[in-house]
Amino acid sequence: MLQSDNQFRSQKLSPTQGSYPPSSTTTSPVEQATIGRSLVIKGEISGAESLYIDGRVEGSITLGDHRITIGRNGSVAANITAREVVIMGTVKGNIQCADRLDIRGEGTLTGDVVTQRISVEDGAVLKGSVQVRSADQKTSKSQQATNANPPVADSTRTEPPKALAATAGH
Repeated sequence: MLQSDNQFRSQKLSPTQGSYPPSSTTTSPVEQATIGRSLVIKGEISGAESLYIDGRVEGSITLGDHRITIGRNGSVAANITAREVVIMGTVKGNIQCADRLDIRGEGTLTGDVVTQRISVEDGAVLKGSVQVRSADQKTSKSQQATNANPPVADSTRTEPPKALAATAGH
């Protein structure tokens, strides 16, 4: 048995390697930055890749098109803006997600949330307000902010306010 194990090692390892090669994953690898358990960061974090936080962060985090994961040891006191946020540690601050927020069983969030989808597992703690928006609401609000004239199809803009219509007849 030992001999076959040695044959396996000699086939899998190159002469310069000192250990087994990493096992292959079934999914494609995800590029992600990591803030380790012993790190403390105070200030603004922004970037163009996903982030895993297992240390402590104070300030603001903006990764609009990417995922932020707060690990079990992670502690964040910051407002967060991202595509997706997963909380397994502690977060104190407001969160804006373009896609979804996932609070795992051991996670704690104290702050207000604006997202399209939210998942809160049993045992998780959520203190604050939650606003769930559809994708249509997000695009229509951004269009209204960029256009000076409201869209014609918006029925609330073409009808007179009911309170004014009721008082106009008197």
